[in-house]
Amino acid sequence: MQIPPGKKIYFSSDNHLGAPTAEESLPREKKFVRWLDMVKEDAAAIFLLGDLFDFWFEYKTVVPKGFVRVLGKLAEISDSGIPIYFFVGNHDLWMRDYFEKELNIPVYHDPKEFVFNDKVFFMGHGDGKGPGDKGYKRMKKVFTNRFFKWLFRWFHPELGMRLAQYLSVKNKLISGDEDKKFLGDDNEWLALYAKRKLQDKHYDYFVFGHRHLPMEIKVGENSTYFNLGDWISHYTYGEFDGNQFALKKFEE
Repeated sequence: MQIPPGKKIYFSSDNHLGAPTAEESLPREKKFVRWLDMVKEDAAAIFLLGDLFDFWFEYKTVVPKGFVRVLGKLAEISDSGIPIYFFVGNHDLWMRDYFEKELNIPVYHDPKEFVFNDKVFFMGHGDGKGPGDKGYKRMKKVFTNRFFKWLFRWFHPELGMRLAQYLSVKNKLISGDEDKKFLGDDNEWLALYAKRKLQDKHYDYFVFGHRHLPMEIKVGENSTYFNLGDWISHYTYGEFDGNQFALKKFEE
């Protein structure tokens, strides 16, 4: 993708809408919608790198209640011709084709490479990558097991949603306290993952979410790992202007 003059590509992750309650989440949702209104003015594309929702499960004909403001805004932006790309996170792992059919937003379940103005990006949510993230790795086999997903679909949505929302908000069962602490440039496991990827191919930028901590770590002579932070404590996002990538904080 060549970015037209005056346009930018924006990146965001980890909104966890719906947590800890719908009422407490609503101001954050409205703030994120205001950010979308801001970036749509000069966006060449928008990348959402997972955990937009604190829990999302798609039955064949049922999706979670709520989030009408952000879904409507994403529909508006997509309909206007600005491409939006979505990577599932560990909290919206069970997303299927709702975004693709209703919003014309492609959904990716694994990290993917993109090239913008000859800069090579490797991006995704970041869960389960690298030597750490032990809490999530303990649960991922269960979450992605076909039998478990089939079994969950037999729960009535009212019961299934309540159970899943409870477990999602109690995320210490999944992530653990170790995922909230900065480990240092030499020990951050997504930075270590990026360094291993560089052994096979050059990437200018690695962009991930999941850690909830804004980070910028050099992982090679001409390669940098960025973590986007979150929309709970930091309200940070990524911006690429065609030449450089920068982390920014949304301040109204």
